[in-house]
Amino acid sequence: MPLTIKNVLESRIEKIVTAYARSKHWLAYKFSSPSNRGVPDHIYLRNGVVFFIEFKKQGKKPTALQHHIHQRIELEGIKVHVVDSIEAGKALFDTYED
Repeated sequence: MPLTIKNVLESRIEKIVTAYARSKHWLAYKFSSPSNRGVPDHIYLRNGVVFFIEFKKQGKKPTALQHHIHQRIELEGIKVHVVDSIEAGKALFDTYED
């Protein structure tokens, strides 16, 4: 079956976007917090900027638990982006160009 926008796996979006971020000199770490479900997938850092990305398959939204955790993180002043396509992920990093 050929890949279409709707059936690109979340893991493939995450892999390609993270490689793009690293090519732009971002530190990128897979984020997990054992026994704390709902945390975002990756954390990115560069030049004093820190944010998380929750990767989703095209058109999918965060679960209620993920949404709640994202809100709590954002209350601490750290942005959480939800990315559901390779293009959107690359565009996000392009907004931080020097």
